[in-house]
Amino acid sequence: MAVTITNRLTLPITGMTCANCSAAIERNLSGLPAVDRAVVNLANERATVEYQAEALSWSEIVAKIENVGYGVATAQAEMPITGMSDDNDARTLQKTLEELPGVTIAAVSLGIERATVDYIPTMVRQSDLRRAAKTAGFEAVVVNGDFHYAERTARQKEVTKQRQLLFVGLIFAVPTFVISMASDFGLLPTSISTATWLPWVLGLLATPVQFYVGWHYYVGGYKSLRNASANMDVLVAMGSSVAYGYSVAVLVGSVFGWHGLGTDVYFETAAIIIALTRIGKYFEASAKGRASDAIKKLLGLQARTASAIRDGLEQDIGLDDLVSGDVIVVRPGEKIPVDGVVIEGKTTVDESMLTGEPLAVEKSTGDAVVGATMNRQGSFKFEVTKVGSETTLAQIIRLVEAAQSSKAPIQALADRVSAVFVPVVIALAMLTFVGWYWLGESGLIRAMVNMVSVLVIACPCALGLATPTAVMVGAGRGAENGILFRSGEALERAAGVKTMALDKTGTITLGRPTVTEIGLVPNGSDNLSETELLRLVASAERGSEHPLGEAIVAAATARDLDLSDPAGFNSISGMGIRAEVDGYTVLAGNRLMMGAEGLALDGLDAVVTGMRADGRSTVVVSVDGQLAGVMVVSDEVRSGSAAALSELRRLGLETVMLTGDNQAAAEAIAQEVGVDRVVADLVPADKVVAILELQGASSPTEGVAMVGDGINDAPALAQADVGMAIGSGTDIAVETADVTLISGDLRGAVRAISLSRETMRTIRQNLFWAFFYNIVLIPVAAFGGLDPMLAAGAMAFSSIFVVGNSLRLRSFQG
Repeated sequence: MAVTITNRLTLPITGMTCANCSAAIERNLSGLPAVDRAVVNLANERATVEYQAEALSWSEIVAKIENVGYGVATAQAEMPITGMSDDNDARTLQKTLEELPGVTIAAVSLGIERATVDYIPTMVRQSDLRRAAKTAGFEAVVVNGDFHYAERTARQKEVTKQRQLLFVGLIFAVPTFVISMASDFGLLPTSISTATWLPWVLGLLATPVQFYVGWHYYVGGYKSLRNASANMDVLVAMGSSVAYGYSVAVLVGSVFGWHGLGTDVYFETAAIIIALTRIGKYFEASAKGRASDAIKKLLGLQARTASAIRDGLEQDIGLDDLVSGDVIVVRPGEKIPVDGVVIEGKTTVDESMLTGEPLAVEKSTGDAVVGATMNRQGSFKFEVTKVGSETTLAQIIRLVEAAQSSKAPIQALADRVSAVFVPVVIALAMLTFVGWYWLGESGLIRAMVNMVSVLVIACPCALGLATPTAVMVGAGRGAENGILFRSGEALERAAGVKTMALDKTGTITLGRPTVTEIGLVPNGSDNLSETELLRLVASAERGSEHPLGEAIVAAATARDLDLSDPAGFNSISGMGIRAEVDGYTVLAGNRLMMGAEGLALDGLDAVVTGMRADGRSTVVVSVDGQLAGVMVVSDEVRSGSAAALSELRRLGLETVMLTGDNQAAAEAIAQEVGVDRVVADLVPADKVVAILELQGASSPTEGVAMVGDGINDAPALAQADVGMAIGSGTDIAVETADVTLISGDLRGAVRAISLSRETMRTIRQNLFWAFFYNIVLIPVAAFGGLDPMLAAGAMAFSSIFVVGNSLRLRSFQG
C-alpha cells in the first residue's frame, strides 16, 4: 500500500485587507483536491497548508493564491560566487538553485560572479542557498540576514509603499478638503468661490487620490468579486466612486449647460474617504507589526558568531557553519551561540529568555546550556549538540509562530459574520438610497450622501482582526514568560479551566531525591562527624545504582568531599548495601537490615516510622557494627509550589494531586503546599480515569487542566481539556501537551491561566467593539446622522482600536 506523505507549508501572504480576503484564500486553498487543511491568518498574514506531497506541489499552491488575486511575499538574496570557470558552471548552479523548494527565480552571472535569487523566506533559508551552491561545487557568500529578516524586509517594503501612498494622498486630499470647506463656509472671496474653474481644480486635485492612491481598492475589489466574495475594498471603492463619479457628472453637465444634478461637487468627500482609509490601513499595518514583537525579541537574542576550536585554533565561525561535536569557547558577558553540554569550566548563566525567571543558573561540567542565553561570570567550553532548526530557540520560535497562525474557536462567529457582512452592507446602502430618494423624497444628493456614509462606515476589518491580533500578542507574551501555547484553541481553553490536576513527582516536587537531613547517634561509632559519616556512606554507595544511593553520592559531591573506592561491595536486595571503606565496615540500609545484623534502633525506630509517614525515606547507617546515624532522603518540594497553589486558589481553581505514591506520603506533601484534594496509588492509566471523573463532575464550560512531566503523564495530559507539560528547559516540544511550561516551575501554570484569561477578555472586548460599532453606526449613517468623511474616519479608527487594544497584552506581567 502506498504511503501518503503530508507536507506542511507556511506562506507569507500580501494584499489582504480584511477577513473576507483571508476567507477567500482559505476557501480556494481548501478546494484544491490534495489539500487536507488550510488556515489563513489575517493578523500575521500567513497561510498554513497541509497537503499531500505526491499529488500537489508547493508552486501550484502559490499559483492558486496568485490566481485568487493575492501575492506571496518573496525576498531577494545577492550572493557573490567563487569557483565558476565557464558558462556551464553558471548554468549548473542556476539549475541547482532553481530546483530548491521555495526558490521562484534564480539568475547566475558568470561575468560578475554573482547569483541573484528570489525566494519565499518561510520555505527556504539563505543558508540553504549557500549549501546548495556548495553541493554543486561552488562557494557562495550570503550578505544579508536569515529568513525571518528576509520576511520582515518584504513586509517592510509593503509598509513603506503604504506610507508613500498615504503621503501622496494627503498632499492632494488635504488641499481639496480645505478649499472645499473654505468655499462652503464663505471663507474664500466671492470671485473665487463662485468661479466656474474652482470645481475643476478640486477635480484635478482629487483625481490622483482616486486613481493612484485608491487604485488598490479597485484592484482588491475586483479580485474579491471575481472570487464570488466581497471585502472592504469593494465598500471603499463603491463609496468613493459614487462621490467622485457624481462630481464628474456635474462637471461634464456644466460643459454642456445641463444642471440636472445641480452644481455642487463632492470631490473632497471622495478624496478624504480614500485618504482616511489609507491612514487607518497604514497605522493598522504598523500596529500589526508590533503585535509580532515577541518573535523579533527572540530573534534578537541570537549570537551571530561562535568562537570555535578547530585544528587546535580558536576562530570565529558563523552559526550556519557550526556542526554537532564542535567545541565552543564562551567568555563572561557573551551569548551562548547554540545548544550544548559543558565540558570544561564553571559559570552562571542567565536563562531568563528561556524560563522567564531572573535568577542566574550555575553550570559546570556535564550541564546542558541553551543557545541565546547569556553567560555571566566564568569562562567555559562546551560541545555543540544542536544546531540550526533543532536548537531550543528555533523550536520556541516555531511553536510561537504556529500558535500565532492558528485560529481560536471564538473566531468562528466573526468569520461567519464577515462572510456575509459586505453583501448585507451593500444591500443596506441600496435600501438607504431608495428610502431617502423615493420614500423620503429628499432628493438625489441627500440620498447619495447617506448611501455613501453607509458604505464607508461599515468595517469588516475590525471583525477580522479582533481575535487573531490578541492571539498573536498573547502567544508572544507567553513565550517571553516561559509559556508556550501550542495553538489559539489551547489558549482559549485554558481561560475556562476551573480544576487543576497535578502530578506530584517532578511537578510539585523536584523529581529527584536529595539528602535533606543527617542525624548522628549520640556516642555512636567512634563519634564520627556528620561530614565524615556522609563521606563514608557516599564512598560505599559509589557502586550502587539505587536512587537513594545516588542521592547520597550527589550530596557528598556537592560538598566537594574526597570519596574513596569501596572494597567488598555487596548489595543486599530489599535491604541495603555493605562495603569496606578506608578500613571501616559500612552498612547502609533499612530497619530490616539493621535487625538482621542484630542492631537495635532503640529511639530511632519511632523517628524512622514518622518520616516514612511524611513521605520521606531513611537510610540507617552502622559503622564497624555500631549504629552511627540516619540519613533522610526526600523528594524536595519545588520552591515555588506553595505560592503557585495559593495563586491558583485565588484564581478560583480547585487543585487535585494525582500521584502513584501512597496516601500518607501524598497527604503530607499536599498539606505542605496546600492542595485541595489527593488521589493516590495511581498508575498512569489510572490518572486518565481520574481526569475523566473530574471532567464528568464539571460543567461543559468548566475545563480540567493537567500539569505533568509530559512523559509518564502523557496519557493524562492528552485526556485533559488542557495538558500542561513541565519542561526541562531544553525539552520543549512535548507532543501531548497543549501548553509547555519551560521554566519547570508551577508558577508558570498560574501565569498561563492568567494570560489566557486576559487574552480572552481582550478578544471579547474587541468583538464587542467590532459588533457594537457596526450595529450602532450603520443605522446612524442610514438615517442621515453621519457625513461620509466622518464615517471614513470612524471606520479607520475602528481597526486601529482593535489592534491597539490587543497590543495592551504586551504589558501583561502575570
